[in-house]
Amino acid sequence: MAPQLAWIGLGNMGRGMCKNLVEKGDLDKPLIIFNRTTKRATDLQAKLPKDKSIVVEELGEAVAKADIIFTCLGDDQAITDTLSTAVKGNVKGKLFVDCSTVHPDTTNKLAKTVEEHGAHFVACPVFGAPAMAEGGQLVCVLAGQKSLVEKVKPYCKGVMGRAEIDFSDQAPGKATHLKIIGNTFVLNMVETLSEGHALAEKSGLGSENLHNFIETMFPGPYTAYSGRLMGGDYYKRDEPLFGVDLARKDAKHALSLANACGVKMRDVEVADAHLAYVQQVQGSKGDIASIYGAVRQESGLKYEN
Repeated sequence: MAPQLAWIGLGNMGRGMCKNLVEKGDLDKPLIIFNRTTKRATDLQAKLPKDKSIVVEELGEAVAKADIIFTCLGDDQAITDTLSTAVKGNVKGKLFVDCSTVHPDTTNKLAKTVEEHGAHFVACPVFGAPAMAEGGQLVCVLAGQKSLVEKVKPYCKGVMGRAEIDFSDQAPGKATHLKIIGNTFVLNMVETLSEGHALAEKSGLGSENLHNFIETMFPGPYTAYSGRLMGGDYYKRDEPLFGVDLARKDAKHALSLANACGVKMRDVEVADAHLAYVQQVQGSKGDIASIYGAVRQESGLKYEN
């Protein structure tokens, strides 16, 4: 018998992942959807194929009715609180699949909590922006017992993602360990682009000329972020694509990992300082791309281009 799936958490990434699970996951039962704010769940359901999803208003109900429960929440506290509540019911034999970006120690603690209550756990953080989540183009990183990972794979490549990184039979925290280090590449990319564009503008090269170089040499994420900086997307959004609070959370986790083993991450420290300034200027509406505004400001330019 095919398993009953539930999805918990409808942030920027979760909405797209949930949509693709419904549309491409070959589910023979409606997907159970729970979000702390029910309206966000019902708004998403209205856009999904008819009779392919069910919105519930209680976390316990979603967990009780499901065999496999996907979670995708914003930070360590949110996922810890959610799973602590979820396991209060009878969860024996259920499989929890967490897609949240959290510290690897948090992931391993979550796995321990779930397993102590007779359930199973697989970590499945993903690489990619919200547009990639929407288009099913994420890279899924899977870690946990191999037999459990195999139960999750049918919903990854070709459904929510374009590729998988398989850490079968490694501790679940290995997946989020990679995710945290991987996200520093994104952070450093945005910092480099921001400094480059500020220098191009002030030194007389011009942002358009620099962007032509970036398009030619670095197609993909570099070009996409360069376009966001040039177009002012970094300060015009009502809802960030990669919120400043989440970006700083990831930077904090990366620096924690580095400090624990004696590694210096100077680039991350600089980028995090710029993100701190973004928080002062834009609050929670700030985006990781808003680093550009902070770099512009300290370079003698206006925050907004």
